[in-house]
Amino acid sequence: MLAIAICTATFLCTRADAPVTPSLTTTSRVPPATTVAEARARAMLLHESIHGTLQVVHRDFFDEDNTHAIPSASLEDVFDEFSENYDVTLKWLIVETDIINVDHQPIDDFERLAAKALKEGKPNYESVDASRYRFAAPIRLASQCLKCHVKHRTDTNARTAGLTISMPLE
Repeated sequence: MLAIAICTATFLCTRADAPVTPSLTTTSRVPPATTVAEARARAMLLHESIHGTLQVVHRDFFDEDNTHAIPSASLEDVFDEFSENYDVTLKWLIVETDIINVDHQPIDDFERLAAKALKEGKPNYESVDASRYRFAAPIRLASQCLKCHVKHRTDTNARTAGLTISMPLE
């Protein structure tokens, strides 16, 4: 988790117009992205760091004989920190999985369209309004993930879940 925090702090502190040296002791807020391109880059980097961490956590630490919190649920604590400290909202999104947590269902037009796009195999989906940039990208669920995420499956083909990221624009 510390690795994801360090990677994310580095990515959030990177601005196209002014290089910033990230510091774990810095308490000031990172300014909002100034362009859609900057927000897109931040979202893509955040997605990659979270997606990669999730894959490693499942591969290295999930032991069905020794039950602990599900790694994706553990990451929600990290999501809360992003929301509180950076006004960045992260949310898991049901795409091709069972409803395990009702909070992961699409709740608005953006999330419904994002889930549809990800199910169709698109690499991401985004939306921009006057004050927020929203981004969604797939989370691959390999066959070993399906025992929890797709209980009544008829095959072991990988499935797609999603991650949405919303951040302020100036």
